[in-house]
Order: sequence, then C-alpha cells, then structure tokens
Amino acid sequence: MPNKFIKFLMGACVAVSMHALAVENILVAVKTDLGAFVIEVYPKAAPATVQNFLVYVDAKFYDGTIFHRIVPGFVVQGGGMTVDFAEKKTRNPVVNESVNGLKNDYQSVAMARQSEPDSATAQFYVNLQNNAALNATEVKPGYTVFGKVVAGMDVIEKIAQEPRGMYRAFPEAPNYAVRILSAERIDANHLRELVEAQKAPKSSSIKDALVPINEPQQ
Repeated sequence: MPNKFIKFLMGACVAVSMHALAVENILVAVKTDLGAFVIEVYPKAAPATVQNFLVYVDAKFYDGTIFHRIVPGFVVQGGGMTVDFAEKKTRNPVVNESVNGLKNDYQSVAMARQSEPDSATAQFYVNLQNNAALNATEVKPGYTVFGKVVAGMDVIEKIAQEPRGMYRAFPEAPNYAVRILSAERIDANHLRELVEAQKAPKSSSIKDALVPINEPQQ
C-alpha cells in the first residue's frame, strides 16, 4: 500500500476521532501555575458526579483554588482550598458512583471524600499510578472515577514533584502554592490548540536577568 495512502488513512482516523470526541465527550481544561491539563469526563458512567463537577466548573468555583495534597506515586489532589488553606463553601455532597466500571488507574480523575461514601463535594484527585485499593469491592464502596486526563499529564507529574513540608498543618501541600487559574469547558478544536501550544518551546526571561561575564572592565 503506497505511503501516501497510509498517511491519508491515518489522518482521516485522527480527524474522525477528534470529531467523535467533540460530539460525544465533555472536555474541561484546567490551567495551573505550572501549565494546563485537560480532563475528559464520562457522564454515562458517573452522571451525578459529572453533573456536580461541571456545576463547579461553570460557576468558576475552582478558579483560585490550589492543589493542597501531593503524594508522589499516589495522587495529586485539589479543588477545595484557597492559597491560605481556607476551605471554600461547597454544594451538598454527591451520591457515590464508584460501582460504574471505571477504575482508579493512572491518569484517571476521581472525587475525594471523607469516610462516608456519599460525602464527595468539590475536591478531586488525579491518580499517579494504578490505585486498586481505591476501587469499589463487593463489600465496600470506593472512590468515584468520573474522568481521565487526556492531555497535559506531564503537568500533573510536574505538580507531583513540587517540594513539600513547609507547612506543619499541611505537610503534603507544596511549599509554594500551585493554583488552578481557571477551569472551563472546551471543544476538540480548543484541545488541539492547547496541546500544540504546550508543545511549542517557551522563551525564558532568565537570560535577560543574567549579569554578563568576561566583559572588558571599564
């Protein structure tokens, strides 16, 4: 099969996939101090949880909140506290939907909660590995997975590497706040633009601040 025809087929498949993504799935772009990532949510699997999450997104609730809990090799959690560690007032808790076939695997996004199964409100987390212990079993409910990071997982990994330990009351919080600058719904075209923008090399202003060396003395 000619190479040109193979390339045409591959391009067509990508186009169809992006179109399907735009039609069937809901995407949320989360911009942070360290870059942006995109969550694809699954309303068919977790209808109440996705509706709850999108209400917070549309209300700009997450804007200005921080990632207050980082456990390398486990999860990155945020969406409920401000930079001074004040908890934002939330809506009523959402019903637990952890028995939905979605697993707490690497890149998946789930709702944080208290020991009470139906206690999740606004805080969410991204799994940094396959965390089977967080899944539902026959004898206990788990933590509801409702989406997946489909772009920008490198940003999540970057957040996970932030130094911690400065705050005694919040030992798992980054020493310097990593904020959610904005969270908003996007379409597939915006997703493509965001991915391309993050791939582009970024100029640094550090060189402009450096004192030149080996300059002749006046």
